[in-house]
Amino acid sequence: MSVSLPFGQSARSASILVVDDEPDVAGLFRQRFRREARQGTFVMHFAASGVEALDRLAGEIQPALIAVLSDINMPGMDGLDLLGKIKQRRPDLPVMMVTAYGDDERRRRARELGAFKFITKPVDFDQLKEQLHQLSAAAD
Repeated sequence: MSVSLPFGQSARSASILVVDDEPDVAGLFRQRFRREARQGTFVMHFAASGVEALDRLAGEIQPALIAVLSDINMPGMDGLDLLGKIKQRRPDLPVMMVTAYGDDERRRRARELGAFKFITKPVDFDQLKEQLHQLSAAAD
């Protein structure tokens, strides 16, 4: 049996939450994931702070959330604090830490807190998309 989907829709969509206090980051992700958004592969959600991210996670994100990508350096609650809080609430949710500063201490702390991956800016979007596709396939 085959199912016909409307143009631009995929059989399985997945959500990604991007957390960064820099307003340009949301625009960059929208641009770089434009094709996937049009095809319905990924639905991008954005939060400008750790507190906003936790509020978003407390609500219902649809379609199913497969990953959080969080900047480390943010005012207020930084990305490492956010990582710890996410892992307390949703230990199985993959969290990728994104930063321009890839020092060993941050990597060690992120690993200890349960980070799935550590991504250094500038982001290699082709590699990131491949990792997200793998997470999406594993969630099926």
